[in-house]
Amino acid sequence: MSILVWILVFLAAFCFMEFMAWFTHKYVMHGFLWSLHKDHHHKDHNSWWERNDLFFVFYAVISMSCIMLHDPITFWVGKPIGFGILAYGIAYFIVHDIFIHQRFKLFRNVNHWYAKGVRRAHKIHHKHLDKSKGECFGMLFVPFKYFKQ
Repeated sequence: MSILVWILVFLAAFCFMEFMAWFTHKYVMHGFLWSLHKDHHHKDHNSWWERNDLFFVFYAVISMSCIMLHDPITFWVGKPIGFGILAYGIAYFIVHDIFIHQRFKLFRNVNHWYAKGVRRAHKIHHKHLDKSKGECFGMLFVPFKYFKQ
């Protein structure tokens, strides 16, 4: 297998996860599994762990399964897909949980226009405490209107 094909599959999986994050957030988290996601919008407990974190666990299991089920002949795309999902999960955790929600006190003083736009968009989404309303978007492709100075 060519390394170029492996890299392209990895990048495709990473980019597809941006769509999956938007789709899952809009139709699953703010839909039939709102009961798991609502503690992310309105914290009703004292734990660091949120029920919402189960969505992270779900995608981690998919990523690990693809990597472990990899077979050079029958499922050669398992590793690049699994590592693409893993890379997206790491990026999402850094941007969403660390940078935006400050679950760890890092990146507090970032003052870049893109970072401000991502924070602004997320804050607008979180001003709604119920499952309807509130714009849903991915982590990387945030609507341009949030980047105004």
